[in-house]
Amino acid sequence: MVDGAIAGAVGTAALNVVSYLDMVVRARPASSAPDETAGRLASAAHVDLGPEQQATNRRSGLGALLGYATGIAAGAAFGFLAARRRLPLPLAAGLLGSGVMATTDGSIAALGVSNPRTWRRSDWVSDIVPHLAYGMATAATLRRLRSPSRRGR
Repeated sequence: MVDGAIAGAVGTAALNVVSYLDMVVRARPASSAPDETAGRLASAAHVDLGPEQQATNRRSGLGALLGYATGIAAGAAFGFLAARRRLPLPLAAGLLGSGVMATTDGSIAALGVSNPRTWRRSDWVSDIVPHLAYGMATAATLRRLRSPSRRGR
């Protein structure tokens, strides 16, 4: 699980890099979904984030931390499962990427932050490509972190 958590952190960094590159190439703004999700979760938990300027900054930080928590937790869970069964790299990458994407998109839909059913094709591409990068980086890192005796299985 520890190797999986490390791999999940690497995957989350890859997801962020791909997202930032997309912002640079297409000159698109950063998504407000992480900040809004953090705000809705804080509100649901009755957590006061302070006066508006402080709350805005805290939502921004919490949104990023929630992304890392999701990526690390998914990597840890996959690491636990991968210890029992070795999957081909493309399959593992697809499962990881789609699993994290479903978790993230499901939570923003459930919290009313966004409705994926209304997204345009470009919105889906902006979501799918970084999550595939997450899956590939996480799966490849986990495979690399395995000890040589376990890699041969």
